[in-house]
Amino acid sequence: MLSLSKHDPLFMKEYFVYILECSDHSYYTGVTNNLEKRLAEHQSGIHKGYTSSRLPVQLVYSTSFNDINEAIRFEKQVKGWSRKKKEALMRGDFDALVLLSKSKTKNNTAISHSSTSSD
Repeated sequence: MLSLSKHDPLFMKEYFVYILECSDHSYYTGVTNNLEKRLAEHQSGIHKGYTSSRLPVQLVYSTSFNDINEAIRFEKQVKGWSRKKKEALMRGDFDALVLLSKSKTKNNTAISHSSTSSD
């Protein structure tokens, strides 16, 4: 019988970045190593926080990672995204993700240029 320790390269832990839609139609993004358990915790309101006052919640997106640092990095990235960009991710519309990223970059560039110009 093969026995693996958590330090063995064959031992792979799985982490999930997920998006919940709350009853008020807002989105909550989180990271966990047990998606089913975490969803049940959100639904029960056991942890007081954002979702506990917006029940029920529905899982609308999840993706998995083997590296917790990558999962946390992606979670933070998604938390900074607009609602439209999150919805494009949920649909798997990667063309829209690119367009929404470009439009934000253009807007930020225009804002920084207009705030530094002296008319």
